[in-house]
Amino acid sequence: MSGHMMFSIHETSERSGLSKDTIRYYEKIGLLPRAERKASRHRVYSEQDIQTMSLITCLKKTGMSLEEMKPFLHMSLESDLDDFPDEREMLINYQQKVKAQITSLQQVIDFIDDKLAQRSMFPEKCEINDEHLLTGLEKKNTFS
Repeated sequence: MSGHMMFSIHETSERSGLSKDTIRYYEKIGLLPRAERKASRHRVYSEQDIQTMSLITCLKKTGMSLEEMKPFLHMSLESDLDDFPDEREMLINYQQKVKAQITSLQQVIDFIDDKLAQRSMFPEKCEINDEHLLTGLEKKNTFS
């Protein structure tokens, strides 16, 4: 075990915002490296582990699957994204996807604003492009 400050799974859960079960699951599927162990066999985590957990949480909010995150998690904190063209392209694609969702959601806001201003629910035609709208399930998974 290294000489750096180490945290129990309980402390790590509190610091990262992930449940203990989620942390164990991420280890099991290889998203996180196997935790170091104390002599008592209890898991301990470093500050870098907690930063990785924070990155996972942020990447989840992009809509990225856990499998798609793996290449990003193997980069070091000092890595330059320009040295990883495939991962950089993946981030650009997610950025474009989110921008399209924002545009579609703005159409929904405009529609609601119009209905409120007109005080009527009957449009001449629906101008909302639903191609990029999120379903209720996608919203829950993407932004929770």
